[in-house]
Amino acid sequence: MSTPQRSYKTAGIVLRARNLGEADKIFTIFTLENGKVDAVGKGVRRPKSLLAGRLEFVTEASLSLHRGRSLDVITSAEILVEHWRAIVEPDAFATAHVIVELIDAFSEREYAMPDVYALLRGVLRALSTSTDPAALVPRFQLRLLGTLGYAPESDACVRCNEAFDDRAAWADLEAGGLACERCRPHRADVLALGPSDVANFRGLAAWGENGVRPATRATIAAARAVDAFVTWQLGKRTKSSRMLDELTYRGASA
Repeated sequence: MSTPQRSYKTAGIVLRARNLGEADKIFTIFTLENGKVDAVGKGVRRPKSLLAGRLEFVTEASLSLHRGRSLDVITSAEILVEHWRAIVEPDAFATAHVIVELIDAFSEREYAMPDVYALLRGVLRALSTSTDPAALVPRFQLRLLGTLGYAPESDACVRCNEAFDDRAAWADLEAGGLACERCRPHRADVLALGPSDVANFRGLAAWGENGVRPATRATIAAARAVDAFVTWQLGKRTKSSRMLDELTYRGASA
């Protein structure tokens, strides 16, 4: 078995960073080839560091790294796409954090990393030009679930396969999709979707350019159902759930 090369190159998108010692930072980067990687930027907090301005939040960069015993070390970075300056508006900045937290949370699992990388790149590109950042969130959530193989069934009842035909549906989290009135779980906490919400849910799940398209704003019921399916798959709510609620539901039509 060949020994992995100590140095390697990859494209990556910066998810977050935290301080290490007096001058360094640990960057969490979602890379094209290796998924989520934690790597040290040595001296990056010093005023004359060449890396500092190239590793901003959600910046996509071409990286050179050296494998370490516990953490890899970033030896160089060249900016490919700089989203940082385009998301300084509060809603865009907050939406970016919601998106990044979901990628961070799901990236502990095994999945097709290039597909998720392309999805993340696409939603950041859409976010950087969107006049309605919050509208991207439910669509991104559904596309992420679909890319990971967890897409909720919405074309027909997930249990009996009967078409909804302009009828209401209920979010059946255990079965992994929308259920009809006959098959739905009979619990007080089950989320109901009216006929227009069901159509909206299906519209959100439809493919758009780069997998994310802001044209369809989620209704309140559809957005809550999408978030519920995400929470079910993660087994917990993300820390940004309150921010997600505020961004997604504000101004949404009922």
